[in-house]
Amino acid sequence: MSDSLQTITLGGGCFWCTESVYVQVRGVLTVESGYSNGHVVQPDYEQVCTGTTGHNEVVKLGFDPAQISLREILEIFFVIHDPTTLNRQGHDVGTQYRSGIYFSTPAQEKIAKEVISDMTQSGVYSQPIVTEVMPLANDWPAETYHQNFFAKNPGQGYCLAVAAPKVAKFRKTFARLMKN
Repeated sequence: MSDSLQTITLGGGCFWCTESVYVQVRGVLTVESGYSNGHVVQPDYEQVCTGTTGHNEVVKLGFDPAQISLREILEIFFVIHDPTTLNRQGHDVGTQYRSGIYFSTPAQEKIAKEVISDMTQSGVYSQPIVTEVMPLANDWPAETYHQNFFAKNPGQGYCLAVAAPKVAKFRKTFARLMKN
């Protein structure tokens, strides 16, 4: 592992789904489900679910840029969720499910905006990308039972219907980036 471990925080709908993909990505060393960019200090799941805290369900990724680039992490991100739906991912509706990239350095902000610009110019999506790109603020880890949820509950209905297809899509599209 290099000495330059970086973190990036991503909101792509339910954190169970996003986490279930990134735990399988080569070079991603830590994945923590949580909440960010809201106004309540130390929110809990029930508060965030009301949609009144301003928080987003996110995963904070610790990654080794010698093994995977931020650009590659973001390419995965844009394949595993729909960045064109405002405050919604599938049946999950509310500001807590918004598409967001929460950076910790100006260089990360620049890369995130470049990736969005590249995707917009490529015409990959028929609708505009609504992903917010903001500095990480007021982040808080989710409760212990949310961490590694998909791995612990692969037969749970939501995991089967929503998370498992995202994992399959990642494996098919990014096999070269999977952990061994």
